[in-house]
Amino acid sequence: MRAFAAAAVLLISGLSAPAFAQQLPPVGGPYPPPFIATLSNNTPLAFGMDEETAARALGTPLNYVSGRRGEEIYLTFRNIGGSGLFYKKDRLYLQFRKGRLAGWKGDWGHNWMWQ
Repeated sequence: MRAFAAAAVLLISGLSAPAFAQQLPPVGGPYPPPFIATLSNNTPLAFGMDEETAARALGTPLNYVSGRRGEEIYLTFRNIGGSGLFYKKDRLYLQFRKGRLAGWKGDWGHNWMWQ
């Protein structure tokens, strides 16, 4: 009975603890970063970049895949880490229209080595 009473007192005292809500930032003070800046998968690309700027932003060379001049598709391999023995490289396709970046798509296909 004593153990039950002690547990009840602990539960009741734990429930009455004050809760603290997140405070608003001060007026004119530092604001938290926007949501998209906190994502782990954000890519340093922006629509309208040219080929050189996109390659510089990614830090990797662009490899021509197909398309006529000004309407090219490029491929780059992004090293996204991995273990010390096996590095993981993901393919990223970049679509250019009129010489400007119009879209990109990541390819996380199966690794042929493990099939």
